[in-house]
Amino acid sequence: MMDFRLDTFLEVCRHMNFTKAAKALNITQPAVSQHIQYLEDYYGVELFAFEGKKMRLTDAGKMLYQAAITTKHDDIFLKERINALKKGKNKLIFGATLTIGEFVMAEHIKSYLELHPDTQVRMLIGNTKELLEKLSLGEIDFALVEGNFDKKDYDFIVYSQERYIAVCSKDYKFEKEPERLKDLLSERLIVRESGSGTRTILEKFLEARNLGIEDFKYVVEVGGMTAIKSLVEYGCGITFLYEAAVKKELENGVLREIKLKDFQVFHDFAFIWNKGSVFSERYRQICEMLSD
Repeated sequence: MMDFRLDTFLEVCRHMNFTKAAKALNITQPAVSQHIQYLEDYYGVELFAFEGKKMRLTDAGKMLYQAAITTKHDDIFLKERINALKKGKNKLIFGATLTIGEFVMAEHIKSYLELHPDTQVRMLIGNTKELLEKLSLGEIDFALVEGNFDKKDYDFIVYSQERYIAVCSKDYKFEKEPERLKDLLSERLIVRESGSGTRTILEKFLEARNLGIEDFKYVVEVGGMTAIKSLVEYGCGITFLYEAAVKKELENGVLREIKLKDFQVFHDFAFIWNKGSVFSERYRQICEMLSD
């Protein structure tokens, strides 16, 4: 069972403000101060420092924060496992980024449910930042992400390595069939909104070549993957997506890959969980089962 003072510490970390933490916990501000003072006395370090009026974690505070996050989640996970054991039902609660959740996981969840038909599965879709927050709050047990994350703060396994390709409709007409990336700059680019993992990969590739999204003649931003694929299928422009996201369309011949000599991009999908969890081996087993 997690010490209630660690809950107070985590709430202070969340708000970086004693008054707001007290309000969220429905206790007094002096009580919050006492809890933090207890922890600082117990560990013999200062957990917070102030730069003017701005509050921040010390290095020791950061270390305790990571440990407290993992401890809290392990406590939640243990309760769920015990309740599931009593009821004879297992739960699988996790998050996935859009491409992984919509275009990769269905087949693997199907296989998992065939082996574990009594399991209640809940998959939440979000961007990498949202899923990391849910991990910290104990709302999900693990996440499958395509975006970047701080590898020192999480335990992780490379779930798969995916090709990232340029795509157009089967009948799309180029003035001249493109051979290199620069040959596409005169086309209309249909792309996800800024901040999306799928777009970030393209932006980083372009940046390394002193280019940007704005160097395409026309740019259309669309928030949904399905809408992007439909627009490309209608011949409205080209796009860059994970091959896994357009696998069916490529097989059916409604879309085709634009094969470029200077564009060979692969990106890791990662299976991540809170660092140092006592259930790490369990997560590794789940990852293996969801990879089959």
